[in-house]
This record gives sequence, structure tokens and C-alpha cells, in this order.
Amino acid sequence: MAEEELKKATFAGGCFWCMVSPFDEEPGIHSVISGYTGGHTRNPTYREVCSETTGHLEAVQITYNPAVFPYEKLVELFWQQIDPTDPGGQFHDRGESYTTAIFYHDEEQKHIAELSKKRLEESGKFKEPIATKIREASVFYPAEEYHQDYHKKNPFHYKMYRKGSGREGFIKREWGVQK
Repeated sequence: MAEEELKKATFAGGCFWCMVSPFDEEPGIHSVISGYTGGHTRNPTYREVCSETTGHLEAVQITYNPAVFPYEKLVELFWQQIDPTDPGGQFHDRGESYTTAIFYHDEEQKHIAELSKKRLEESGKFKEPIATKIREASVFYPAEEYHQDYHKKNPFHYKMYRKGSGREGFIKREWGVQK
């Protein structure tokens, strides 16, 4: 496949460990990288991002083939991984670095993300307002190697974390989705 046929999508959904596995085995997904974006510090470390001084959010950057897995489906899958009404983080992870956002890479992605958020707001699914921000993509810094594919390297700890954080129960309860 020619490189120009692939696109990037960037989502912040709280802990990036939990945002890789829902995407990485879908058809048309070429890679899912954990990292940091949206802040002001160059080449931040995990420790710096967790200190809440960099402005960065934990995020995943997905390289995908839109002809196989369109951006609309990526956005839909993203919503099903988060509590979009929580402005203070996700589940037991609190602070700006764990807040949610869709980072658009072009005007088409911006339009799709805004329309999807509006539909979710109007659906009445949640009583609270949708807190997830739609932001322009900026420099994405890959996280340290030990964070990449964490669900594969540490499957037991990953499953326990996902359940213990409250994410797994919320997704089942609110979205009716199991992964």
C-alpha cells in the first residue's frame, strides 16, 4: 500500500494503555502508538506528563487506511472507550493529562468529530454534558517503549488495571460493549 493512502487519527481517552487494544486489531489499522500531545513541553517524559506541568494529554496516534476503516468508525469506537462526560480525567486517573479529546488532522476530520459529538449530545444517552474537546492536532511525542503495546507485554496487569480503574464496567454498562 502506498504511504499516501494512509492517514493519522489522534485520540486522548485517559490512560493510553487502555486506548490501544480497542483499535489495534481492527482491519485497516496499521499502527497504534501511545504518546503525548497537546501541550507545550518538547519531548516530554511520562513522569513530566504525570506531573501535570506540560499541558500534554496521554493519547494514541493511529495510522489507518480510510478505505478499509473510515474515520467515522474510528470516532465511534473512540466514544465507546471513554466516559465523555468527565472533565477531570477518566475513571480513577485524574488530572489534565487524563482528559479526553479528539485531535483532528484536517478539516474533514474536524467536521466528522464535531458532528459525532453533536449527535452524542443530542442522543440523550448521558445526562451530563459531553466534556470531550475537539482540538487541532499538534506535535505527537511517542511514549517510552515500555508503554507501547502494554496490553500485549503485560496482559494480566493490563486486564486488572482496566477492570480496577472502573473503565471495563463503565463500558459494559453504558455502551454495552465488551472487548
